[in-house]
Amino acid sequence: MAQIYLAGPFFSDEQIARLERVEAALTKNPTVKDFYSPFRHPLEDLEFGSKEWASAIFAEDRHELHSAKAVVGIVDYVEDHVDPGTAWELGYAGMQDKPVIVFKEKDGGINLMISVPGHAFIRQTEDLATYDFNQLPKSEWDGPVF
Repeated sequence: MAQIYLAGPFFSDEQIARLERVEAALTKNPTVKDFYSPFRHPLEDLEFGSKEWASAIFAEDRHELHSAKAVVGIVDYVEDHVDPGTAWELGYAGMQDKPVIVFKEKDGGINLMISVPGHAFIRQTEDLATYDFNQLPKSEWDGPVF
């Protein structure tokens, strides 16, 4: 059973709804032991936006990235811009040679820095709920790249 780090933006109602669909799919997946979603760990005992809060969030998320067996990255472009925090998490996972499972619901392309190193690409939450995180089948991005 795999431990997953869930990277993705949660700055709008649309993004939060997508994140919650992905969390529900991971919860249903029998090959997922557990997963860490930064959205569920806001560190409310620290002042939002303070240096202490930022340092604590960064340290906790980096620790969880180290502990994860794989990363699910929600790629949610607004125009041609991906969330910088998500992009950093995916790059950090890649530097640790962790498999990155890219989840992308919206139409459109993916930046080559995500499409090339991505381990697998999933477009439907139903497919994420049945993806085998023990075997980690590989797939290539078949859409536009920029």
